Amino acid sequence: MLSAGHAAAADACRQALALGLDVSGSVDAREYRLQIGGLAQALGSDAVRASLLERVETPVEILVFEWSGPQDQVTLVPWARISNVTALENVIARLQNVTRRAEATPGTGLGVAMMHGAQHLAQRSHCWRKTLDISGDGKSNLGPRPRNVKPQLAGRGITINALVIGADDPAIGDVRQNEIAELSAYFNAEVILGLDAFIEVALGFDGYAAAMETKLLRELDGLVLSGR
Repeated sequence: MLSAGHAAAADACRQALALGLDVSGSVDAREYRLQIGGLAQALGSDAVRASLLERVETPVEILVFEWSGPQDQVTLVPWARISNVTALENVIARLQNVTRRAEATPGTGLGVAMMHGAQHLAQRSHCWRKTLDISGDGKSNLGPRPRNVKPQLAGRGITINALVIGADDPAIGDVRQNEIAELSAYFNAEVILGLDAFIEVALGFDGYAAAMETKLLRELDGLVLSGR
């Protein structure tokens, strides 16, 4: 039988990573698949795979949920401890087999999504770092405003990063750059939280997988380096 100290060491994880995916009304069926598939692709990339499995004695734990309106948060992948290749492949397979719900509210309850992710992270007291990643392509228009939620989460020991998705219509050309700059400023002011918090940008859902891979590597590699 393990002592309390040995049991705690056996259960330790270096990072709890909750990923919240925007499935509000502005996300059409094609964009939904690009987002879900993009996350699966990023997790399965050689670089992210290597980072996740580099220190399996203190693994990363991952949860994925989707969000739209204030009542529409659904867990796609419950907490999974990535201690081996099989565990990672199981997460990827679950994402690849997700079917979009038809009944979700079309609005954008970003403040509620932040609170929901924080509630999930509160379950991972054995993890050294707790990170919430919010993907979004628009500003909140339902429920509490992110600017009012953010101070409530400030003392909970979590980091909130964001993957901001710009307009996906090539017909509007350079206007996309202006729109994504405005949206990034909004997420920077009202959403991200913590000393090391950052925003990654995808110029359209076609760029989501690459942006997600870059973001995951920044989080995971930074944690490995600090551990060393």
